[in-house]
Amino acid sequence: MQFDDRLATVLRSRADSDAVLRTKYRQLLDLLGTSKEEGDSELRAQAYARLNELAEALPQEEQARILREPGLRLRNPALVAFLARGEAKPGASAMATARLTDEEWLELIPKLPVTARGFLRHRRDLSPAIKALLARLGVGDLVLPEPEGDAAARSLRQSSGWQSASPPISTPISTPASTPISAPASPPARTSPAPSASKLTNPLTSEEAGIGALLKRIEAFRETRRSQPNDPRLPMGEDQHVQPLQTIEFSCDTDGMAVWADENIAPMIVGMQLTSSRTSTLITMDLDTKAAFAARQPVYAARITVNAAPEISGQWHLDAAPLFDPATGSFIGYRGCLRHAVEIVAAEEESEADAMRQVLHELRTPVNAIQGFAEIIQQQLFGQVPHQYRAHAASIGVDSATLLAGFDEVDRLVQLEADTMELEPGTADLRAAVSETVQRLQAVLRPRHAGFSLNVSGGPFVTALSRSEALALCWRLLATAAGALAPGEEVDLVLTSDGSEIQLELAAPRSLTDGGMADPAESGRQRAVNAGMFGPAFAFRLAQAEAKSAGGYLNCKTNRVTLVVPALTVHDGEPSAGKGRIGE
Repeated sequence: MQFDDRLATVLRSRADSDAVLRTKYRQLLDLLGTSKEEGDSELRAQAYARLNELAEALPQEEQARILREPGLRLRNPALVAFLARGEAKPGASAMATARLTDEEWLELIPKLPVTARGFLRHRRDLSPAIKALLARLGVGDLVLPEPEGDAAARSLRQSSGWQSASPPISTPISTPASTPISAPASPPARTSPAPSASKLTNPLTSEEAGIGALLKRIEAFRETRRSQPNDPRLPMGEDQHVQPLQTIEFSCDTDGMAVWADENIAPMIVGMQLTSSRTSTLITMDLDTKAAFAARQPVYAARITVNAAPEISGQWHLDAAPLFDPATGSFIGYRGCLRHAVEIVAAEEESEADAMRQVLHELRTPVNAIQGFAEIIQQQLFGQVPHQYRAHAASIGVDSATLLAGFDEVDRLVQLEADTMELEPGTADLRAAVSETVQRLQAVLRPRHAGFSLNVSGGPFVTALSRSEALALCWRLLATAAGALAPGEEVDLVLTSDGSEIQLELAAPRSLTDGGMADPAESGRQRAVNAGMFGPAFAFRLAQAEAKSAGGYLNCKTNRVTLVVPALTVHDGEPSAGKGRIGE
């Protein structure tokens, strides 16, 4: 007997990145879309709730792209109805890619929203029965609501037997000038005998009421147009956006005072000592620039600061050339230009963490595709497959899962070292986490007559981490050490607490102290248990980053590994101050 626990496995997995969110959304769609509405109803309710949470976290465009992937299978009417009631873009994609039988469509279509039925009408692979049902429902879906006045007038006309093709007049009607108007020579078309004069009043009254309402709407429209001013609005009391100045041309006299400038700038510039060597409250420049002006030398790209009108205040670059009288050769002033100083902002370089995460994203995409096709072959979703190929596909699926787990560990390390991720907060008993991890490892180490000797002293051992984070940290350390234990080797494991700090001290196995961390690939093949695919050095580095994020540290010496995390105080529920953070 086989038990399908794939849905429970997906629900238990963590989603700590955008890529994982997309993967979980794709997995839930695939699992819910290929299964029938039977089995564990509580588990399915949790799956739909998680799918709704993922839909809120992912953009509509991303959901629609996933729903249109070729390998996705939407064969569950309940899931199709769930997606149709959601946002527009995912709903349209679900209607386009759903693969239901005619009986399922005929039962589901009346329950769909109007917009979903509109999306479904664009499909060309529907049977005549489904198209006929959509056409019948479309009579109500595609009709605009009729105004109340027109509906009432039409009902009155139909009740009196008059047609709209001819005027409802058969008796003389007096005009305001009391001039009689003869009846038409030919009687109006009727579908029933001519009504009496008393019955003719209802159609006239109804049409007059409809015309009166129309006249009122026209008059209201005219009043609205008359109330709107036709003259352009003057920008009084409104802030105006002024284009900042880029260049200002000027001329100065022998004293360095500006005597000419651009026409629109002259009132703000003329009179300022732009090229004077004397100190000014409006112009600030360095000593080299003042010395050049005193020696009547040309100045290029000198930085000056103007403190005057808001339009010209700020940092400027000054270019000025001395002027001399052609006849006498005497100095007559400067002519120059002010250029607005543009701050050159260096382009933000992509950090190493961002580059690594981009590489991981590029690696995950093909591995996810390989894993998906391997599962299709192994589960024979598209037809019978020889057992030999199924075995190869299962092996490929295991290798793909191992690679994805390794990518997740690298991504976790990158985020922790870049301070873009924090461990999940909570309360966990570190003594219970260590004891549980040791018991799990003893089952593997006992046949080799190896193990840990755990000694506990002090207390309490509660830390400000969630239970899952505490178990993951303990497993990373102890599983790495357990994989390095030689047959018959037993190492000491000491757990102590003084109320403010919790310390876990581990005697390093001999294979690690002898340089066993140098070749992670070789050591990983020889070990019965390990904490990851990248070897002990990477595992300890990741544990060090996790300990730092928790407010503690991990110290790896030659023959001893020490983990220190702050204990959670009993009184206020806050973690005690870290006394040994890395870098302090």
